[in-house]
Amino acid sequence: MSSNVGLSTPRGSGTSGYVQRNLSHLKPRDDYAPYPKDYEQLQHKQRKPDEQILNHDRLREIEVKVFELQDRLEDEGVGEEEIEAQTEALRAALTKADGDRKGSKGLGQKGGKERQFKPHQVHEQAEAKIAESERLRRALGISKGYEEGSHWKKGEERLREGLRREER
Repeated sequence: MSSNVGLSTPRGSGTSGYVQRNLSHLKPRDDYAPYPKDYEQLQHKQRKPDEQILNHDRLREIEVKVFELQDRLEDEGVGEEEIEAQTEALRAALTKADGDRKGSKGLGQKGGKERQFKPHQVHEQAEAKIAESERLRRALGISKGYEEGSHWKKGEERLREGLRREER
């Protein structure tokens, strides 16, 4: 034993007397703040979907349907030229339908119904959330330039103006 650390003797203690450092002890940090000091960080920011990923997923859906048709036609024994013609026709029709759907106000929602997203479809979720927020904003009559908490600022300005008038 060195420098009065640990047991004076390990006899009868049920231990070997070996002293270890406490690795679970956390030293307090002085610079820690439980909340961000910047107000901009506190405001909610809508996550923007990546258009390239969304476009890739749409094109992938089209190609999956085309491949399913091609596979089914090959199983039926249809000729190569007929398969090629039918798959090109289906691809063109699906691409046109996707363009029409993307151009409409539905923003990718099938038939205007609520879609269930898988956990990995974060960009589709973000796109649907933006569309939902936009519908809600229009339904409640909120302007696009609305800033959260602006009504409190107007009240404070009126109060300051009233105090200035009283001081004069």
